[in-house]
Amino acid sequence: MRHVESKMDLLRLLLRERGALRPRQLVERGIPGDYLDRLYRRGEVERIGRGLYALSDADVTEHHSLVAACRLIPRGVVCLISALSFHGITTQVPHDVWLALPNKAWAPHVENPQVRVVRYSGTALTEMIEEHEVEKARVRVYTIAKTVADCFKFRNAVGLNVALEALRDCWRGRRATMDQLMAAARVCRMENVMRPYLESLV
Repeated sequence: MRHVESKMDLLRLLLRERGALRPRQLVERGIPGDYLDRLYRRGEVERIGRGLYALSDADVTEHHSLVAACRLIPRGVVCLISALSFHGITTQVPHDVWLALPNKAWAPHVENPQVRVVRYSGTALTEMIEEHEVEKARVRVYTIAKTVADCFKFRNAVGLNVALEALRDCWRGRRATMDQLMAAARVCRMENVMRPYLESLV
């Protein structure tokens, strides 16, 4: 019994250090994967995603769904509406977590949280990414300027009004310079589309 409890204590410690765990991550440390389910049945942990567990009393931020999605899809980069919300430059409330993935990358089916995958390629996928630590997890998010340019690139998906609102709020709040916005427009190949709107700001 002492052996079981010591592994349980180690599991609790790992959960506090990492924020969330999957059963397969425990096997590497010699902890049976079903220990997470035992804690779940005791009410000590809760499922925050498919096969993903966190302590029930863990500190949860407003970006909890982003953390869960990025743990489930590590290659994903938070983009579009979710990135706008993360940066605080939109009135939109994202019901899904918007993640960018390479064109041919496999996207697992995720029910909780709901994830909306957007396909990116080239420098539009790899450039202008920031890394943030949220709830002890790494969350990759496109910069504010890049997110604004992305909204113009994917205006059919998010709506031109959302792109314009993001640009206006970004500029008024001095969250990005004109040079940064132009650089992002080039990365997204949106220079011709965005130029009239950028010129109207100055």
